[in-house]
Amino acid sequence: MLGMAGGNWMSARWSELVRGGNAGRTVVVGGGMIMHALNTFIVATILPSVVHDIGGLRYFAWSTVLYIVASLLGGAGCSRILQRFGARNAYRVALAAFALGSIACALAPVMPVLLVGRFVQGLGAGTLSALSFTMVRTLFPARLWPRALSVVSIAWGFATLIGPAVGGVYAQFGAWRLAFWSVAAGAPLLLILVEVALPRDLVRPPPPRSGIAFASLFILAGSVLAISAGSMQPDAITNMIGLAVAAAGFLVFAFREAGGGARVLPQGATRPGQPLSFTYLAMILLMAGVTPEIFVPYFLQTLHGLSPLDAGYMSAAMAGGWTLASLATSGATGRWARAALTIGPLTQAAGLLVLTLLMPLAGPPGWDLLPIGLALLAMGMGIGLTWPHLGARVFGFAQEADRELAGASITIVVMLGNAFGSALGGMTTNLGGMIAPGGQPGAAGAAVWLFALFMAAPLFAAFAVQRLPSLVRPQVPA
Repeated sequence: MLGMAGGNWMSARWSELVRGGNAGRTVVVGGGMIMHALNTFIVATILPSVVHDIGGLRYFAWSTVLYIVASLLGGAGCSRILQRFGARNAYRVALAAFALGSIACALAPVMPVLLVGRFVQGLGAGTLSALSFTMVRTLFPARLWPRALSVVSIAWGFATLIGPAVGGVYAQFGAWRLAFWSVAAGAPLLLILVEVALPRDLVRPPPPRSGIAFASLFILAGSVLAISAGSMQPDAITNMIGLAVAAAGFLVFAFREAGGGARVLPQGATRPGQPLSFTYLAMILLMAGVTPEIFVPYFLQTLHGLSPLDAGYMSAAMAGGWTLASLATSGATGRWARAALTIGPLTQAAGLLVLTLLMPLAGPPGWDLLPIGLALLAMGMGIGLTWPHLGARVFGFAQEADRELAGASITIVVMLGNAFGSALGGMTTNLGGMIAPGGQPGAAGAAVWLFALFMAAPLFAAFAVQRLPSLVRPQVPA
């Protein structure tokens, strides 16, 4: 590999992403992630209305679990679709699956039909998410990778801000079916943009050297299912069994990836001491470190007396921090990029420390809401500072033959970090007292244990990023 030049603060300007043909390509990259993220937050908001209408409360959580597992499978299969059909056809397949799954959900008369639709929808959404990352390397020169990756982060943050509000409107008027129709309507719009913006002469990746890693994919999906299933139960033993089964599955997956044969991740991703392994470790830990945010609305309502709407939008400060930090530092190179990587995990840990101290203090809305909001902002800024540079390192450290796997792997890492963090968070809050004794005392105890435990994730991530060598910029065509 060739050395990455310079220590300039900004080696690439934002204007380069919106000039000429890059403008349409940037919207395509961000559009795929917006569709996936908006769908995630809208559906999470309308699910209680769905259950009230068509029943199936016992399957409530499985709507999300199946969607996550399908997204994982779709993301893992993205590189194979690209190699076999090319980028334009990959988008067509992904958007068709997403639209068909959304329509099935919109028409579902009973919960089992909706679950099938959610699985198909997840396959398309996971592929779209992986394409968003993969096409960054394909469509842009290396110096624009951090900027383009930050567009993906911004798209997720944008969906976090408006998704709950849009879903809330649909839920308020009992129009949950219209919500699924609206997300389905986005598919043909993005497809038109893909047909216009993607270059016709994109080189199709070379044929894969090995077959599809079906065994590794099933192990990975099974591990996520074990985490999710365990975290749905109220007792600690079942939670710990789920985590143990998942940990064993991840270990088997890592050994398989380190050996020969078909792989899901780029070569070197699970080998200790390799730059890619440290990169993925940092990404998983930072992603897990922000998952306590899913419990923040409950704590703010129970302990601090906020309304559901106010609590929801205060918790969105994390997404705002992620977006702002990505915007501010995604173009950094050299020592400035290294500084972002160093400061990011520590910023996230500081935010979690403040939440550990202040979130459990029950009382009417008061002065403590300002530092709590700043702490949530810091949690998001921590991952926003580092994410574009970690993503660029995935591309830079992966071998050229693994470039499609490298792009798709980021989606896999996101899903794993979310699944592991959500399950561990559920187990921690259950054991901390959120269910028994419940109420304000239980919520206060759960908050202390949750935020204190999750401080370890960014601290370990800080260790991992310090083991990363300087990014090396391969010479790739614009």
